[in-house]
Amino acid sequence: MRNANAITALVAGGAGFIGSHLIDALLAEGATVVSLDSYLTGRPENLRHLDHEARFDSVHADIVEALPARISRTRFSHVFNLACAASPPHYQADPEHTMLTNVLGTRNLLRLAEETGARFLLTSTSEVYGDPEQHPQREAYRGWVSCTGPRACYDEGKRAAETLTFDYQRAGRADVRVARIFNTYGPRMRPDDGRVVSNVICQALSGEDVTVYGDGSQTRSFCYVSDLVEGLMRLMASDADDGPVNLGNPNELTVADLVERVMRMTGSRSRVVHRPLPVDDPRRRKPDIGRAKARLGWEPVVPLQRGLEETAAWFADEQARSAPPERPAGRPALVEVAAE
Repeated sequence: MRNANAITALVAGGAGFIGSHLIDALLAEGATVVSLDSYLTGRPENLRHLDHEARFDSVHADIVEALPARISRTRFSHVFNLACAASPPHYQADPEHTMLTNVLGTRNLLRLAEETGARFLLTSTSEVYGDPEQHPQREAYRGWVSCTGPRACYDEGKRAAETLTFDYQRAGRADVRVARIFNTYGPRMRPDDGRVVSNVICQALSGEDVTVYGDGSQTRSFCYVSDLVEGLMRLMASDADDGPVNLGNPNELTVADLVERVMRMTGSRSRVVHRPLPVDDPRRRKPDIGRAKARLGWEPVVPLQRGLEETAAWFADEQARSAPPERPAGRPALVEVAAE
């Protein structure tokens, strides 16, 4: 999407963690951008720095409902669908709405793309692989998903959204792309989103007990947000293809290893406490990014240590800003360790 001054993009979920970074990247390349967000999990402060940006507009609406006239009347060239709560505590809080966001919301945005001739990109998820029996996970793997468990509203919702998206493509109704996003982290994550990176960093900085679910041997592969956004931009700009593309960092580590790194980096003296592993929580997660490398020329470049330092510094500033006046808090010092 280089030289994007002719691009008018809609970013559904634009006030979210990834969506707001994507908007910044689009604007930096000259695009005109409209954010559409219900603010159920997105945060207005993620977009506040754009208040005086002439090429940016923000619309408060829920994609489950009929799209506002401000949206339906705009001739978009690109539609990015990032509109769904992505952390278990948030998407499980209203599972019906989560499912409808993925199905009805995706249909509404696909219809918009069809009517305007816009290129459409769905952000799907590694959760479509469930608790995988294949490792690492390739796009051809069909997954091991519980269709009746507490995570199904999200896992199955995203699978249904992918089905709908590719049905539109097969019918010649829309030009589509699908990204399967693996664990992503970075500034603007919500401190209460329940994801492992935000949980561990916030607890370590505040001196609270650091919670580890299970024995910490489960693995994840963490991709810094700027790398993920670059992948989304390249995927949207790529030639059409018949399948989804994994976007994530293939460097796998255990949750216990992540905790150790964060504790060392922050100099925290928090205790590590263990809680039962949530139902259907994946034991291993690692993307095969061969398709992204071949098709997009993309792979992550931000080392984990650097990304964690940037994320921890952002959370430290957030904690300082939200501290009560009678107990002023400065940024906790981060312990320097060798970069990877």
